[in-house]
Amino acid sequence: MFDIVLFGATGFTGALTARYLAKAAGPEVRWAVAGRDRGKLEALGLGVPVLVADAREPGELARRTRVVATTVGPYLEYGEPLVRACAEAGTHYVDLTGEPEFVDWMYLRYDALAASTGAKLVHACGFDSIPWDLGVLNTVNRLPEGVPIRIDGFLRGKLGASGGTFASALAMMSRVPQMVEAHGQRKAADPVPEGRRVSSRPGGVRHVGGWALPMPTIDVRIVGRSARLLDRYGPDFAYRQYYAVKRLPQAVAAVAGAAGVAALAQVPPAREWLAKRLPRGTGPSPEQRARHWFEATLVGRGGGERVVTRVSGGDAGYDETAKMLAESALCLAFDRTPERAGQLTTASAMGEPLIERLRAAGIHFT
Repeated sequence: MFDIVLFGATGFTGALTARYLAKAAGPEVRWAVAGRDRGKLEALGLGVPVLVADAREPGELARRTRVVATTVGPYLEYGEPLVRACAEAGTHYVDLTGEPEFVDWMYLRYDALAASTGAKLVHACGFDSIPWDLGVLNTVNRLPEGVPIRIDGFLRGKLGASGGTFASALAMMSRVPQMVEAHGQRKAADPVPEGRRVSSRPGGVRHVGGWALPMPTIDVRIVGRSARLLDRYGPDFAYRQYYAVKRLPQAVAAVAGAAGVAALAQVPPAREWLAKRLPRGTGPSPEQRARHWFEATLVGRGGGERVVTRVSGGDAGYDETAKMLAESALCLAFDRTPERAGQLTTASAMGEPLIERLRAAGIHFT
């Protein structure tokens, strides 16, 4: 029985996560890498056991470990069998998905099963959505209890993209009707607890010493789910998230670029052309990643108090995401975490123990 199995260790982000684990996991950690190609896994040269597994039939893999961490996406295409296998086996599960439709369907199909077996199913354990989910938790815990709370989140940084992330984003943009359907069913099955109010969504355009633009990512869904699960977020919780730029031309270019990609993603030939611009398995070079950075600022207000949390680090999409995923798996394997199971979030499944791990690993929470 392993403590952790990393599935998808030969992909771009998977290989970064494997190398991070090789440095961060002490000799007492029993971990392995898994994937379809034994030769590629052995070529990583990590000196850990290699497991051959297929994303379509991962049952044995889930039964052989306490925690599975997976980087195999797009998750809508490859992810469900592993979620199901972990829910059935009572095995904890962490991934890097930024796909709201996938998360909603997994809740509807496997939350109750996982709760009955003791499995924690924790999605979005990378830059989507740890800085926001844990940054909000850090802010809430420093505001008065039992009062309405409003938090605004702002992202600044120099970011990069890999082929796998781009493929997931294109798939998500091409499935807006399906995403809306899944969200509607999830909302009906997962209501806000009686007597409480939770509102979590992208903000509008604001001018606050620069330009704050709506940030329509999975982060707002994850933060909202944490708020529904944790009474500490108060009787009336509101969260808005923004991407911050200094100048109006940057704002116009960002909005126009996102709108253009979203429009092209609706047309299959154009979507295929876009996918070829950044193929799966590719990503920024070490030199490019060394120039990347991020800063997530969470401004919280409640009960007459104001608290600002800043979560910051280096290359958000890859180096820091690999670190976040690996530390999430280590946290579930070894730390004392809240006694709850089912489909959870990083704030509700791990919370402060994971914040402390990430601080020790060099991600700043101030």
